[in-house]
Order: sequence, then C-alpha cells, then structure tokens
Amino acid sequence: MEKLGLRYSGTSPFVRKVLVMAHEIGIEDRIDIIPTLPWDPKTDLPKDNPLGKVPALKTREGWLYDSLVICDYLDSLHQGAKLFPPPGPARWQVLKRHALADGTLDAAVLRRLELARPAAQQSPSWIERQRAIVTRGLDALEAGAHNFLDLADIGLIATATLLGWLDFRFASEDWRPGRPSLAGWYSQVSQRPSMRATVPKDPA
Repeated sequence: MEKLGLRYSGTSPFVRKVLVMAHEIGIEDRIDIIPTLPWDPKTDLPKDNPLGKVPALKTREGWLYDSLVICDYLDSLHQGAKLFPPPGPARWQVLKRHALADGTLDAAVLRRLELARPAAQQSPSWIERQRAIVTRGLDALEAGAHNFLDLADIGLIATATLLGWLDFRFASEDWRPGRPSLAGWYSQVSQRPSMRATVPKDPA
C-alpha cells in the first residue's frame, strides 16, 4: 500500500486539517510525518512546494500542496463515505462552508502575524480589518451550525480546525459567547479521536 509523506508543522491548522481528514477516513497509518519549520531560512521546503508552505504531500506521482487539494486527494484513497460530495448542490454547499472556514482562518493568521510585528510597525487598521473578517465568518458559521453533523465533510473539518486554532492562538478572546450552536457542536467534535490526536502545539 502506498506510503505518503507529509510536510508537517505542529502549529499549522492547515496541516491539522489534513491529519484530521486522514484519521476520519482511516488512512492515518499511511502517512509518514516530515517535521518542517517553514519560517526557517535554511528550510528545504521550497524544493517540494515552491510556495514554501505546509502542508505538502509526497505521493507516487509527485508532491501536492494546498490543504484542500491534499484532502481531495486523500478522499480518493478510501472506499468509505466521501467527505467531498459528488458534483451537485451538496458539493457546492460543502465547498462554500470550507471557503468560509478557511477564509476566516486566513484572516486570523494574518492578524496574528501583524500582531507579532514590532508595535511601531503594526497597522491598526489592518489588524481591525482581519478581526472584523473573523467575527463575520464566525457569525456566518453560527447561523448554520444547528445543522452541523460531526465531521461529516471537508467543510466541517475546516470549521473544527479553525475553532481549534482560535483556542490555541487567541485563547484570551473566547469566540463562544453569542454563538451557542457553534460552541455546542465544537464541544462534541473536539472530543473525536481525530481531533484529540492532532491538537496543535508549539515546538518543544
């Protein structure tokens, strides 16, 4: 059975999305972790992903990158219920939810990166813009959360990894108040084996 190599960072929510997907479809044992520090000037990551980002997945055909592409590939490797629905209304709704969760996550990451800059170099308007995007994204997810079912598709996996990363990197800014459906759903899915096995952590 084909072994896959995954460029891995323990703090990346995009890597976590791939690993949660692998656990949910039962192929986590086929993935060999390749620890990678994307921000290290000496990293050799660009030889596998010219964008210099994790995750990147080594397959028999070569390297794949972008977490959505990788997850779509993983979904082709098993015979169980697919986490990417076939073309049709259900697929577009799942991919729309994925785009919402990933876009919200992108804004949260950009905000954190800006906050990490020296105070004199930070742009308050940029920070506020990203914070507002996160707020709107979470509110939109809350509006549909009463219909969420475990981690039944890639959109829900992306939502769970977004919320887990907010708890990890913005623990002082609890996203739960005013979002009871989203909070209740996440309280349940965060206990799934796939989520418990992939909790983000800073390097030792």
